[in-house]
Amino acid sequence: MSNYGYHRTSTKEQHLDRGLQEIKAYCEEHQLALTNIFTDQQTGKNFNRPRYTVLTEDVLRAGDTLIVTELDRLGRNKRDTMRQIQKFRDMDVRLMVLELPTTLMDFSKMDNALAKLMLETINNMMLELYASMAEAEMEKKEKRQKEGIEAKKQRGEWEDYGRPHAMDQETFSQAFERVIRGELTPTELRRELSLSSATFYRYRTAYIKKHPETFQSER
Repeated sequence: MSNYGYHRTSTKEQHLDRGLQEIKAYCEEHQLALTNIFTDQQTGKNFNRPRYTVLTEDVLRAGDTLIVTELDRLGRNKRDTMRQIQKFRDMDVRLMVLELPTTLMDFSKMDNALAKLMLETINNMMLELYASMAEAEMEKKEKRQKEGIEAKKQRGEWEDYGRPHAMDQETFSQAFERVIRGELTPTELRRELSLSSATFYRYRTAYIKKHPETFQSER
């Protein structure tokens, strides 16, 4: 019987160390021997993660305990998360979620069968609720990201989906004035700035709209 930790963060989050410390601190406080902590820096949309796969397929055995700080560190898709929880039950692996007090109770040591059944039912309900909350938060985040992308595209601040401008318009305008002064050709400037033709002429058009009086002086 061994105790393992698991912690996942997305590639943009910076809470990996904090999660590891929380798991270690809990084990030290409750005198649990921690064998190892497995980590992934990947999205919680699915469970196709290298370290998680090693943990669940090659490491965990019947009687082991898996500790996570929060249920969404395990996963953010409710259906898949609940399937993983059932998988742990089938493996006889105990799941402890530090943010969920009911998962920290060892029901196997309870003598009262009715009380044990009630607490297990409450625990299952809480797990499902927290899985729903994790999925809802993921959907809200994705919705905000999509709205942000659309807003940028509306303002002309997004070249293609998921791809920001190569530079801001002001930086381009300062460089383009060298063309206006005849110091170099548009093609030379485009190559110097490492811009595609489409991107260069989009910036150029925006400059001309703002400074129409200089267009005739461009060489």
